Amino acid sequence: MKTIGLIGGMSWESSLLYYQIINQRVKEKLGGHHSAKSLMYSVDFHEIKTLQHHGRWKEATQIMIDSARKLEAGGADFIVICTNTMHKMAMEVEESVSIPLLHIADATASEIVNDGIKKVALLGTAFTMEQDFYKGRLIERFGLEVVVPNEADRRIVHDIIYQELCLGIIDARSRQSYLKIIDSLIQQGAEAVILGCTEITLLISQQGCSIPMYDTTRLHAESAVEFAIREDDNEGAAVPVRGN
Repeated sequence: MKTIGLIGGMSWESSLLYYQIINQRVKEKLGGHHSAKSLMYSVDFHEIKTLQHHGRWKEATQIMIDSARKLEAGGADFIVICTNTMHKMAMEVEESVSIPLLHIADATASEIVNDGIKKVALLGTAFTMEQDFYKGRLIERFGLEVVVPNEADRRIVHDIIYQELCLGIIDARSRQSYLKIIDSLIQQGAEAVILGCTEITLLISQQGCSIPMYDTTRLHAESAVEFAIREDDNEGAAVPVRGN
């Protein structure tokens, strides 16, 4: 079994889900007392959030690179960034180490394509919804059509993530706001919705939504397990792909 290197802490609540899902999946796959071989380097999310909102991406990238290098030095066989937004610098992170990085968008899009879905809605932070590092990968690598909320709704989605979910606050009114926004995206032809922030799964689930929801946290974590327990890197789960 390969050792999974997790970059966590963004937020710690969603990192907890990664750890739980990964170990549950290993137990399901291997049985008995098996659990995952893993390392986690957890950053201070306050530092990351501050850099994000001041556009100081170069400094944020260096933190991620340093984290990946520490995991590699500790014996990790591949890297998993436990957040969607910080895949903005996935290429730089992977190029800084000699081990592969398992991209969250690839794990998610592979499942969507396998299900025959062509047009998806994307919810996440403003960075994820508005910038090309995530949408572009879905479009260019997987041929998906991607729709995002309008500007006002993007602000609602973003603010709920940072002002509530990242602080562990779960509000029923926010859940209804998200579902209403999803309904508007369905009206634009969305066949499914990507929960493109690892915190969103703390707020909403498939219940109450008329189209499939793709939980990036679960799909990414499960893909990490498939890669970790696979003996032949040329078969089975999606192999990490270098570059954007």
